[in-house]
Amino acid sequence: MAFLRLHHKWLTILTVMIGSLMASLDVSIVNVAMPKMRGTLGASIEEMTSISTAYILSAVIIMPLTAFLSSRFGRKRFYMFSVALFTAASALCGLAWNLESMIAFRVLQGAGGGILIPVAQAILRETLPSGERGKAMGIYGFGVVLGPAVGPALGGWLTDHWSWQWIFYINLPFGILSTMLVMRFIEDPPHLVRGKGKPDFAGIVLLMLGLGAFQIMLEKGPQNDWFQSEFILYTAVVSCAGLALFAWRELTADDPAVDLRIFRNRNFALATFVGGILSLCLFGSLFILPFFLQNLLHYPAYDSGLAVLPRTVFMALSLLSAGRLYSKMGPRWMILIGTSANVVSFFQFSCFSLDVGYWDLFFPQCLQGLGFGFIFVAVSAAAMSSIEKKLLTSATGLYNVVRQVCGSIGIALSGTLLTRGEEGCRSMLIRHVTEYKETAMELLGTVSSHLAYQGADPVTAKEMALKLLDGIVVRHSSMLSFNKVFFVITVLFLLSMPLIPMMNDVRFKSGNQMT
Repeated sequence: MAFLRLHHKWLTILTVMIGSLMASLDVSIVNVAMPKMRGTLGASIEEMTSISTAYILSAVIIMPLTAFLSSRFGRKRFYMFSVALFTAASALCGLAWNLESMIAFRVLQGAGGGILIPVAQAILRETLPSGERGKAMGIYGFGVVLGPAVGPALGGWLTDHWSWQWIFYINLPFGILSTMLVMRFIEDPPHLVRGKGKPDFAGIVLLMLGLGAFQIMLEKGPQNDWFQSEFILYTAVVSCAGLALFAWRELTADDPAVDLRIFRNRNFALATFVGGILSLCLFGSLFILPFFLQNLLHYPAYDSGLAVLPRTVFMALSLLSAGRLYSKMGPRWMILIGTSANVVSFFQFSCFSLDVGYWDLFFPQCLQGLGFGFIFVAVSAAAMSSIEKKLLTSATGLYNVVRQVCGSIGIALSGTLLTRGEEGCRSMLIRHVTEYKETAMELLGTVSSHLAYQGADPVTAKEMALKLLDGIVVRHSSMLSFNKVFFVITVLFLLSMPLIPMMNDVRFKSGNQMT
């Protein structure tokens, strides 16, 4: 019987791992395929960001409601529905015929994926005993953290060798397998109380209004010069009002749709905030790295995916060891080590030039992988360390919605900083490329002479030389802008460090004891 229980335990873990891996993979796998998707869907670069944000928008709205919906319909039934919805939506995304249809199907896919991740985290913590909860968060990290990390490499390979549609079709066999496993191995927990009262419709509507407006603001802000646009101002007001009323409603309601009182737990609140910083930096860097590698260094899609593979490998190694180290080191030291590693690595990124080679990218990414793995396991375990079982699904939903919202902020912030940085750096560099600058004139003369020697007339040669010089200025301004974004990420990690000593040093020991 003990063997059967052990067998059942690991099959349950495999079941939820497949679901969380699929859901997190689809956050980043799209980014590397966007250049080729643009041609098929007939969309601009700005419009293509809607494909990523549509998924995240839907996911962040559904995540806080997972506890309410699980109690309403039963967790097993609800989880099975989410797997089926995610799988069907993936097939539809591959069949999308224009931008509007793709966005609609990504909303459905995000709704399914937004359920899979927090429910998987709750199931893992319930399946493994207290002494193995650090290991549980390490396993959970494989699905949630490695998904976005593996996405660029896998998406690049599928796009180059098959077509961009296969970044969605690849979910189909895993979705079918996951559905079959859920039917066999997932059960409703004994502490789950089936809700039969009147749903908190007011809270749900306010949540959708507040988070929806906030996500739209993040998506459209970079395109509309943020608060210079009346539309962005309106969405900001709606977002603030909606979220404020939502918080008031949920804190005063007898049976709230989302139990915000969990944030009274100091350790949960601090760990969730640090986890949010991690997601902001992770998603922000994952968003701009393909542009850096493909547009600036001219890597093919597949090669750009391979270039970020060291971070994935070292993240896997750190996740394998972090679960065991948590019981010995506790969250404070693990988060401190992980944060320090990221400070060093992103500072190295901020010093890159256009001559950067593969090995210059390799070593900082190794540090990032180790750092992200350590932080993720430690903050996930620390956040849930003192949460009652009956509140676990609510807590995982809130933790993950903060993580996803911060990921959206990271994408919007990095995109805005990159665009504005390019404009500012170009203006600064142009001041040094004038007829009064000897170096610029020498380069212009050399290029013009070479083009004239090749057969171009003097006027054409000078125009072509000016265009070449402008291209050099644009590339260098882009490089400086990337440097600034990576430096901002470095500063964000530094700013999170003072919060680490404020967290409780909760460690799990064998025998189901915590210290």
